[in-house]
Amino acid sequence: MLIPGIAISIATCPGVVVHELAHQLFCRLFKIPVFQVVYFQVGNPAGFVLHEIPPYKWQTILIAVGPFLVNTILGALIALPAALPVFTLNNANFLHYVLIWLGVSIAMHAFPSTGDAREIWNEIRKKDTQPIIKLIGYPLTGLIYLGSLGSMIWLDLIYGIAVAVAIPNLIIHWLA
Repeated sequence: MLIPGIAISIATCPGVVVHELAHQLFCRLFKIPVFQVVYFQVGNPAGFVLHEIPPYKWQTILIAVGPFLVNTILGALIALPAALPVFTLNNANFLHYVLIWLGVSIAMHAFPSTGDAREIWNEIRKKDTQPIIKLIGYPLTGLIYLGSLGSMIWLDLIYGIAVAVAIPNLIIHWLA
C-alpha cells in the first residue's frame, strides 16, 4: 500500500512542527541567527529552518541532529501517561489515544532529513575540519541517508511506535 508523503505529513504534522522547533531551539542555544522558520507546510519539505552557518562544525552537527534528541524524548514523555491505561489496564479514553498518536507522530519525525545530512556533509568536507569531527560526521551523514532510505519501508513509523509505545511499556513494566 502506497500512502503519499503529503498525507503522512498532514496526519503527523505535530511531529513536523516539533522537528523544526528542535532545529530552532539548538540554533537559539548556540546563538545562531535564524532567518526563516516554516513549522509546517503542505509540500516538500514539510517544514524548514534557515539559519546562519555556525562558527563551529560541531554546532552544525548538533543543530542537524537536535530533532532526533528532542522528538525522541518528547514523543516518549507524551505517550507515557497514556501507556498504562491503553496497554495494561484496558480502560483508555479518547485523550489517551490522542496522547499515543501525538507520541508516535512526534517520535516518527525524529530522524534528521537529507537536507540536514547535506549541511553536515558540506561542513565536514572543508579543509579546516578537525579529524574528530570528520570521524563523527561522516558515519553520521551515512546513517541519516540510511534512515531516509529506511523511511521507504516505514522505518520512521516503526521508530515512532518503538519510542511512543515500547519505551513507555518497558518503563511501566520496569516500575511495576
